[in-house]
Amino acid sequence: MKYGYWLPVFGGWLRNVEDEHMQPTWDYIKKLAVRSEQIGFDLALIAELYLNDIKGEQAPSLDAWSTAAALAAVTQNQELMVAVRPTFHNPAQLAKQAANIDHISNGRISLNVVSSWWKDEAEKYGIQFEQHDDRYARTAEWLNVVDNVWKQDNYTFDGKYYQVKENILQPKPVSSPRPKIYAGGESEAAKDLISSTCDGYVMHGDSPELIGRRIADMRERRQKKGLPPMLYGVAAYSIIRHNEQEVKNELERITNVKEGTSGYNNYQQWLSGTQLEQQVSLYDYSVSNRGLRSGIMGTPWQVQDQIAAFESVGVDFLLLQCSPQLEEMENFAENVIAANIA
Repeated sequence: MKYGYWLPVFGGWLRNVEDEHMQPTWDYIKKLAVRSEQIGFDLALIAELYLNDIKGEQAPSLDAWSTAAALAAVTQNQELMVAVRPTFHNPAQLAKQAANIDHISNGRISLNVVSSWWKDEAEKYGIQFEQHDDRYARTAEWLNVVDNVWKQDNYTFDGKYYQVKENILQPKPVSSPRPKIYAGGESEAAKDLISSTCDGYVMHGDSPELIGRRIADMRERRQKKGLPPMLYGVAAYSIIRHNEQEVKNELERITNVKEGTSGYNNYQQWLSGTQLEQQVSLYDYSVSNRGLRSGIMGTPWQVQDQIAAFESVGVDFLLLQCSPQLEEMENFAENVIAANIA
């Protein structure tokens, strides 16, 4: 199992706690990334939203791509998985930027292609907002362009959404044959596209049983298309404590999101902008990406057992959120990562 984490570019993950003592600043992000490598974390996921989904629209947040470029220069080994939304980025231009960061990082950049679900955010930034299946049709073209301009020169594409003519992209990425591309989604349109074009499938949090069924489904799709195996990752919110009561107290602290708060404001818009297999409760929404459903909580031994259950169904890496991030990642590294190494 590899261990990744969400970089707290929004200043935290809790919608009901205003100050989680992890400010969205370069100083904090740099400190966290450098330290996380030292204690055994393999991957950092850098989310992309132009507005702050967690703390409210008026709150500050960091830009994903400039942050990734800066982190590439100050880290040594960690994979930098940068979220990218096709409706917000021209594919050939994004491929050029990503290739440059790939050189800075010596082959450690990867993409996490995500759908744009937040209509208000798109409109505030002058971006066209499209319906769900239209977004995936656009994404299919976008991925085609990115993949091919990374691999060849003089590439031409004439699609509904994008056109490039005799493209030249030099230097090509360090990664061979190209940087890894991940994506997530639970709709049929998403799963068909991801199984056809991506290297990895990133899932919202759920039980090992449900995650195992999704992995089996994607493996079958890949085999039918004659494609090699994918990597599989799962989002999870981590709580490691000494006993059950301490875990219960922490859950109560982080899940009491109230209607009318800044963290609640776009809850309904998020629900309407996605197509999920299961209904999402406000409890789930409290920490984003259904991280609590993964059940990475309890004593160190209980957490190790839950991770082993995910590993047994084919999960390759976890993407952790926790609060406060640095302190809880130290806790996780000491009680899980170091324990597995020992």
